[in-house]
Amino acid sequence: MSNLKITAVKTILTAPGGIDLAVVKVETNQPGLYGLGCATFTQRIHAVKTAIDEYMEPFLIGKDPMRIEDIWQSACVSGYWRSGPIMNNALSGVDMALWDIKGKLAGMPVYELLGGKCRDGIPLYVHTDGGDEFEVEDNIRARMEEGYQYVRCQMGMYGGAGTDDMKLIATRLARAKNIQPKRSPRTSTPGIYFDPESYVKSVPRLFDHLRNKLGFGIEFIHDVHERVQPIASVQLAKTLEQYQLFYLEDPVAPENIEWLKMLRQQSSTPISMGELFTNVNDWKPLITNNLIDYIRCHVSTIGGITPAKKLATLSELHGVRTAWHGPGDISPVGVCANLHLDMSVTNFGIQEYTPVNDALRDVFPGCAEIDQGYAYLSDRPGLGIDIDEKKAAQYPCVGGIPSWTMARTPDGTASRP
Repeated sequence: MSNLKITAVKTILTAPGGIDLAVVKVETNQPGLYGLGCATFTQRIHAVKTAIDEYMEPFLIGKDPMRIEDIWQSACVSGYWRSGPIMNNALSGVDMALWDIKGKLAGMPVYELLGGKCRDGIPLYVHTDGGDEFEVEDNIRARMEEGYQYVRCQMGMYGGAGTDDMKLIATRLARAKNIQPKRSPRTSTPGIYFDPESYVKSVPRLFDHLRNKLGFGIEFIHDVHERVQPIASVQLAKTLEQYQLFYLEDPVAPENIEWLKMLRQQSSTPISMGELFTNVNDWKPLITNNLIDYIRCHVSTIGGITPAKKLATLSELHGVRTAWHGPGDISPVGVCANLHLDMSVTNFGIQEYTPVNDALRDVFPGCAEIDQGYAYLSDRPGLGIDIDEKKAAQYPCVGGIPSWTMARTPDGTASRP
């Protein structure tokens, strides 16, 4: 093992679910020993591939893959400027792959290397949507029939605008029927239009209907997706208190996190933040000042398992629980990395889960078992998942700019997506 070396680093691009994914494969001089990691940044997929192929591979060739912490620290600063999403995703793919290798060598699942099991199964939440409150209710009931005890409740996706962009959630979602947006000017700049004020007014009506019809025996989540002004999020959090949400997700943008202090003073609605965070200074003051209840970073965007484990420990010391981001634009390898962290941290809160289709399961053998709203990891060594490169090549990535990020308010102003 002392002579173990990294011999190659490959970037595999594939889109079996219709969403561009990037997987890193770190190969070693031990025949058949390699590791996989997720480096998916769908909106900049080719930039991440270039970062891995042109910078990370030359940096890693010849290094000992067992030195995960040293590789992470030295790779992070090798370009001097750090903590950007492109390089963080490249580093994350490598980091996950190194943990995968270490687990395979040890003959243990990664969660055992991280401290062992803290629970028997991992509870999940899934996205539910609809054009009006009745459709949302129907979709929640369907998920409850499948065993889910936690659901994210949206009406018209984010902000009520719906989406035709298959690269967001791999399905089309209707615009909210009972949100009447304000009139736009005579000419309209291309974009996805939504009315933040009308959207905010619709959310309490949605949850009033859902609690009256479904009661309080199921946990509700709602994602603001940073789409409204901070003061509107404060007002919304206060209004939603009576409906006892499990949490309100991303009520403000990373640029406006100082507003969380006012929100905290005004409302007891639990707050979850973090899917857009890339730097430790994004989350550190929120955790140490008790301004959030759940941290939901995108594990590949903060650099992988190594920093995520440290983030979970910091959170534990301040009573904050984990809720890692788990959208459609994350590979099944990234899903497994989330789940190994979930299994091994005592302050786990909930895990977002986007169901995978048959093509994804075919390309990525070893996907986690999902049953009655819980995820179950196998006891296979490493991350427990593989990739069929020949099948992956049958689903080429497209690249390009997604339409869902081109959000605009009624007068045509560019807005946060």
